[in-house]
Amino acid sequence: MINIGVYNTLQVLRNVEIGLYLDDGKEGILLPRKYAPKSTRKGDEVEVFLYHDSENRIIATTLKPKGIVGDIVMLECVDLTRHGAFLDWGLEKDLFVATSQQIRGMQIGEKYLVKIYLDEQTGRVAATERIASKLNNDELTVQEREEVDLVVYRKTEIGYAMIVNNVHIGLLHDNEVFKPLQAGDKLKGFIKTILPENKLDVVLGKPGYARVEDELDKVLRLLKENDGFLPYHDKSVPEDIYEFFGMSKKTFKMTVGTLFRQRKITISDKGITLV
Repeated sequence: MINIGVYNTLQVLRNVEIGLYLDDGKEGILLPRKYAPKSTRKGDEVEVFLYHDSENRIIATTLKPKGIVGDIVMLECVDLTRHGAFLDWGLEKDLFVATSQQIRGMQIGEKYLVKIYLDEQTGRVAATERIASKLNNDELTVQEREEVDLVVYRKTEIGYAMIVNNVHIGLLHDNEVFKPLQAGDKLKGFIKTILPENKLDVVLGKPGYARVEDELDKVLRLLKENDGFLPYHDKSVPEDIYEFFGMSKKTFKMTVGTLFRQRKITISDKGITLV
């Protein structure tokens, strides 16, 4: 059983001049010599990515594409035809986007946010710019406080529409954003709230004190690197805190409070000092 558009671990059937043939339950899939790990022998297992070459043959490679089936990624357009566009995804054969799967038409040199999928009619890996149709909140696979993978989809009037785990859509409110974001940015976050109609509010970072635990050592390290004093406190603006510490003001206050209770720092109206 093999799966196109994802990674497969296959056994070497035979070693020939042009490469290795890998076991697919039939005559074998070619892994070209230039991609074959050295000293690989018959019977060894190799992790490979499977896709179709320009002659519609299933081919294996040890190269890592910029995305696999199911991923949502930002890719650059490198060629156009009357049938569609081709995107650079890190393999010899570029990734095809049919004209019908484009929103306003693609241009060479521009980057586009697309979802990689397996075309049911051709069996080939393809991409679509029509991501919204691939996202659905009808049946959620996440719960509140759960850590998730986020991709910036687009700017809205109150924040950013975020793609959650490549399957759902969520909202990151402006007051939770402390750095510039662009479509296609990949971030870690968690589900803050599940609202009626399965609407999701998301936040960057880790939930609650799990996030604070990660930041304790960071604040202590920065204090040591700055002679034991940092001029940040309750009155500091959130943007300044994020620029220096890489965390929200709320996380900063929780972290500083924890360090104060542990008697590792003192707090004044001028900043924090290492004990």
